[in-house]
Amino acid sequence: MEDSLPLWVPSKQRIEDSNIQQFIKHINMQSEHIDNFEMLHDWSIKNKKHFWLEIWQFCDVIGYKGDCIHGEAIAKWGEFYSSRDTIWFPQAQLNYAENLLSYAFQAPDEIAIWFKNERGQSRKITWQQLCDQVSVLQQWLKQNGVERGDVVAGYLPHMPETIVAMLATTSLGAMWTSTSPDFGVDSVIERFGQVKPKILFCCNGYSFGGKTHMMEEKNSQLVHAIDSIENTCQIDYLQTGGSDTFYNESFSDWEAILASYIPRGLRYERVAFNDPLFVLYSSGTTGKPKCIVHSVGGTILNHLKEHQLHCDVQPKDRVFYYTTCGWMMWNWHVSALASGATLVIYDGSPMYPMAGCLWDLAEEAEVTLFGTSAKYIEALEKARYDPCQYYSLTHLKTLCSTGSVLFPEQFDFVYSAIKADLHLASISGGTDICGCFVLGNPISPVYRGECQGPGLGMNVQAYNNLGVAVVNQRGELVCLNSFPNQPLGFWHDDGERYHNAYWSRFPNTWHHGDEVKITPNGGMVFYGRSDTTLNPGGIRIGTAEIYQQVNQLDEVLDSVAVGQLVDGDEIIVLFVKVAQHLDFDESIQEKIRNRLKNHCSPRHVPGRIYAVSDVPRTKSGKLVELAVKQVVHGQQVVNRGAIANPEVLDEISELFR
Repeated sequence: MEDSLPLWVPSKQRIEDSNIQQFIKHINMQSEHIDNFEMLHDWSIKNKKHFWLEIWQFCDVIGYKGDCIHGEAIAKWGEFYSSRDTIWFPQAQLNYAENLLSYAFQAPDEIAIWFKNERGQSRKITWQQLCDQVSVLQQWLKQNGVERGDVVAGYLPHMPETIVAMLATTSLGAMWTSTSPDFGVDSVIERFGQVKPKILFCCNGYSFGGKTHMMEEKNSQLVHAIDSIENTCQIDYLQTGGSDTFYNESFSDWEAILASYIPRGLRYERVAFNDPLFVLYSSGTTGKPKCIVHSVGGTILNHLKEHQLHCDVQPKDRVFYYTTCGWMMWNWHVSALASGATLVIYDGSPMYPMAGCLWDLAEEAEVTLFGTSAKYIEALEKARYDPCQYYSLTHLKTLCSTGSVLFPEQFDFVYSAIKADLHLASISGGTDICGCFVLGNPISPVYRGECQGPGLGMNVQAYNNLGVAVVNQRGELVCLNSFPNQPLGFWHDDGERYHNAYWSRFPNTWHHGDEVKITPNGGMVFYGRSDTTLNPGGIRIGTAEIYQQVNQLDEVLDSVAVGQLVDGDEIIVLFVKVAQHLDFDESIQEKIRNRLKNHCSPRHVPGRIYAVSDVPRTKSGKLVELAVKQVVHGQQVVNRGAIANPEVLDEISELFR
């Protein structure tokens, strides 16, 4: 049962000062009578063309939007809502980098990027310095023949050079794609090899958790394997001066490039609203990664909506998100520049060199929005680390959490251990839309265990198996209308794979693959991916229900649950990572069973429980339940390279021989 009383209610002043309240006032000047978020959301889906036009104007998008006297200039669609049949702003011309760097004209000497890594290195880059570096890289890329429609790739950590390279690329109307350096060479080839980049940016190494990882050999292997790469720029991130063993003299050097050109006024290649901007990749745990192509205009417009209206990002705010370049939250984070915000970046382990390293940066940089994952919040709780005991976090207004389900107990932890007066936004979307279907808003209450509600302009519902919208019942997360940030499609796909991925389950409806419930509060509870829903005895159980209980136990550091078919029925198999000082004995197993039986139901009790050295996750930290399920059933895992710790799958396989 959902809690009837909210954990947090915004003050009148917080509501009055918010961007979304100003947007409501703007809409009400047009003879509307909107009083709250629910009414605004209802208006946004009933007047979808008008809504997205107002977002363009309210968020000061730079570019030509077309002749908007006639609705066809905003959007046109046929019978279906897929990207082939829906075209948003068909006349518009704009540039992503131009929108992200526009604040430089207002405040050239203010900080645009505040960077720190686990080695203690720190840099602050002003808006003018950022524009100057983008100008230099733009000149270098043009000299290397990069132009509209080309692909440039980054095999890099989240650091200022990555942002500069991306902005220089997109300023020319070219496409940017990236992944993080913890991906193995084969996994990167599987991704970049499909999109054939002309230029590669990489680094000579990085550190994580106090360990140094050299990259020069991997970079050379990658360039040798992808023949489309015409030039490679390597960044001397570890400042070693180059390795004698693997240093590739044919690579260009970042510092040498910066010294070879004089910064000049940036010129932006404006492209069509629906031209490609980013290529993102599915996890690839069940096959070759899908290359998902996102548009220039859809990305700008949606990120501005999510940042300014849902997250209340305002000029001079300091926006932090712990992410890597292999996760769509990197793209989401860097877009905050378009709202005049400062990007605060940390590269390294979030718990190294100390448990509070991210909060130390948040305090020092006066972070206003702190973005992280539910797994990180769980790790803080397990470590019994309460940031509020060490930091006042005076400037912190919003905490965003995504990546996996944020359990009710974690809501409690945030408000007791981080900050009591805080807008906690549990958000959910994905690589598929480079944004969110469900997220927060700063003018509505926050209820324990619930995402606050759907994104503006998104008609998000929960469907039962008959395709009927239900409330206070579990169902499939769907979106019933078109939206500008729908992907353009998959790379080199005729539309069939794209249609089958999202549109084939329900007619004219985006099916996202999450099992959810819309609550009486209008919020949403997530139960996990619907394709990994457990079904013992015909009873549907979301894996998140199990993790919520099991991961609270002091003895358990992490867990993953899958279903195993036995004699025509399904039993739950649970794998747990136990605390290092403990032996996995019957008492721990019994504690797990009792916890699930008493807090959930007898159906939730696993038929088998095994201890493993770690829990398999993707590079971005998501559980790979499908891969574990394949191993349990003796099937081959197609793409082990997408998994951060694939050796654990071998460990699990041994248990089922």
